[in-house]
Amino acid sequence: MQNTMPALYEIRRDYLAALEALTDPDNDIPPEAIADTLEGIEGQLQEKATNVAQFARNLEAAAEAIKQAEARMAARCKAIENRAQWLRDYIMHNMETSGITRIESPWFVLAVQKNPAAVEIVDESQVPGEFKSEVVTTRIDKAAIKTAIGDGASVPGARLVQGTRLAIR
Repeated sequence: MQNTMPALYEIRRDYLAALEALTDPDNDIPPEAIADTLEGIEGQLQEKATNVAQFARNLEAAAEAIKQAEARMAARCKAIENRAQWLRDYIMHNMETSGITRIESPWFVLAVQKNPAAVEIVDESQVPGEFKSEVVTTRIDKAAIKTAIGDGASVPGARLVQGTRLAIR
């Protein structure tokens, strides 16, 4: 089934062209004809915009459903990973308790092995300065800047900007 309604940008273009032509003082067009023509095009634009907004809402709902599914899947994945780690720890504990360091099967070999040595910091204050490096982070407080500019202050390097958005209620 083919959509017979023109695209939103085409309707907008037609509306602006009609507005320009119909309001040209050189054209002797009765005011009623101007109003009727613009109302017709405006009605098309409103209908098309409504349809596009409904489609956008459907896409937003689908995106939200995907986010929720991702969250459920991530939680399930984490639970499965935790269970697998618990089983590994369970096997290792029982092997170590039994004094068994190696089990061979047709599918794999289980072996209790030592990890590479790792550094454990017992008291950070006693570690010599040559092994420390300072990490500095900066966070800009945009809320405080907004308040200051709103109160009439000038904040170098910052300004208030007013954007627009489409509200679909």
